[in-house]
Amino acid sequence: MSKRRSTGIIIFILSIASFFVYAYLLMLSEWSPIVLQLSVLMIAGGILGVISWIGYTMATTNSSSSTITSDDEE
Repeated sequence: MSKRRSTGIIIFILSIASFFVYAYLLMLSEWSPIVLQLSVLMIAGGILGVISWIGYTMATTNSSSSTITSDDEE
């Protein structure tokens, strides 16, 4: 078995196990309000992180004055 395949199997098993741990913490444990708050915080942080990355990229990219040409013109 190649290293790539075994790494993929480990990632697959760990992700399924992580889902069950998350489901237990969210549904059956006394920590569910904190788990829910942290989940929402991570989702909001991820979305805002992507938006800020887009803004940073737009602000730091040099504008090019090239024109768009059609492939039909030869």
